[in-house]
Amino acid sequence: MALRGRVLAGDVKPELDGKGVNLFGWVHEIRDLGKLVFILLRDVSGICQVVFRMEEVEQSVRDAVRGLTNESAVFVEGVVVKQPRSKLGVEVVGKRLTVLGRAVPKLELDPTGKVSAGLDARLRHRILDLRRPEVRAVFLVGSQVLKAMRDFFHMKGFVEVRTPKLIGSATEGGAELFEVKYFDRVAYLAQSPQLYKEQLTTVFEKVCEIGPYFRAEASHTGRHISEFTSVDIEQAFADMYDVMDVLEELVVHVHRHLVENHQHLLQMLGVNLRVPKRPFKRFTYDEALEILRSEGVELRWGEDFGTPHLRILGKKYTGYYFITHFPTESKPFYIQETEKDPRVSESFDLMYQWLELASGGTRVSDHDVLERKLREKGLNPAMFEDHLKVFRYGMPVHAGWGLGFERFLMVLTRRTNIRETVLFPRDRFRLTP
Repeated sequence: MALRGRVLAGDVKPELDGKGVNLFGWVHEIRDLGKLVFILLRDVSGICQVVFRMEEVEQSVRDAVRGLTNESAVFVEGVVVKQPRSKLGVEVVGKRLTVLGRAVPKLELDPTGKVSAGLDARLRHRILDLRRPEVRAVFLVGSQVLKAMRDFFHMKGFVEVRTPKLIGSATEGGAELFEVKYFDRVAYLAQSPQLYKEQLTTVFEKVCEIGPYFRAEASHTGRHISEFTSVDIEQAFADMYDVMDVLEELVVHVHRHLVENHQHLLQMLGVNLRVPKRPFKRFTYDEALEILRSEGVELRWGEDFGTPHLRILGKKYTGYYFITHFPTESKPFYIQETEKDPRVSESFDLMYQWLELASGGTRVSDHDVLERKLREKGLNPAMFEDHLKVFRYGMPVHAGWGLGFERFLMVLTRRTNIRETVLFPRDRFRLTP
C-alpha cells in the first residue's frame, strides 16, 4: 500500500490515461453488474469512478470487492483509462483493493443524499451528514471565507489578537452568560471581546479577532445558537463611518474571493454568488421607522425592530444595507451618543434582507461619560474598574464592530438555518454530538 504516491480523486483526469494511480477514500456508491463492479470513490477533493473487471483480478480482490459496504475507507490501486461514456470522461480500472476501515452495512444516514433526512436527524448523525458533498462544501466555503478575511485584515494593517474566553465578571451586563466553576470561584464564558479589544486599541491601534463566544440564548430559532464565531475589529482614531467602510470592503472582498477562485464549491451548493456593489444602502432608524409606518406598522420611537418588522424591510431591500443611529437606550453602554441628540447613538447594524449580520458604532472614549452610562444601565462601575482605568491612560476616539461568522456564511451559501453552518451546533436543546 503506497501511502506516499497518492492521487486525489479530483485529480483523476483524462490526461492521466494509461498511468497507474493509488487512491484513498470512501466508498460513495457501489453498482454490481456481475462481471463489472463500479465504485464511486470519494475523498475531500471529489469523486472518481473505479471499475473492477471481476474476471481479470485475483480472487482476494474479488472477495474484497464483493464484501464492500458504502462508506468503507479503502485503498485502490489501478490504471486510469479514458471513458467517453462516463460523466467524468475517465475512470480507473481497479487492480487491487484493500479495506482500511469497514463501515457497518446499515448506516443511520445516507451520505449520498438519495434518502432524505430532516435537520434534526442530520445533526444527530453529523459525521455521516458532513460526508455529503453539498454539506461538506458549506464548510469548505467557510474555510475560504476565514482565509479571505485574515488576508484582508492583514492587508489593512490590523493586528490579530486573542482575548480571554474565561472572564471574571459579567462585563457587558445582561443575564445571557454561562457560569463555569473556576477553581474556588465562579467565572463566565465570554459573550464578546468588546472591552478587551477597546483596550487593545491603545496598544496596536487596529485590532481584529476571529474566535468562539458563548451566549445562554433561550431563543430556539433558525438564527440563534449558544456557541458561535464572531469576527471583530476595533480601530483607534476612527468613528462609525470609518469602520462601516471597512465592513463594506470586507464583505466585497470575501465575495470576490469566492467568485473568482471557488466557483466549483458554489456550484455544488447551487449558489450563483455575485459581488455586491459599494456603497451599500444606508438609512437611519428614523427612516426605517417611516418605511414601516408606510407599510401600516405602528411602532413608537425607541422600540426595537422585531423579526416581523425586519422581514418587511428585507422584502424592500434584498441585498446588504445598513440601519444607523439607533436610540441610545437600545444600545450597550459603550456606544457613543450623537452630539446633536443624546437620545440617538452613533451605531449601526449591517443587514442582509431581514437578517442582522453585524453591529457596531463609535465607542465612548471619555472615562466620566462611560462611568455615567454604566450607572444609567443599572451596572456597578466598580465591577468595571479594570476597564475604566484604561480610560485614564489616554484612550483615543475609537470604533468597531462584531460580525456573526455563521450568519454571514448562511448568506454566502444560501442556507436557511444557522445550524447548517456549524459543524457541531450547540443550542438550548443540543449538547451532543
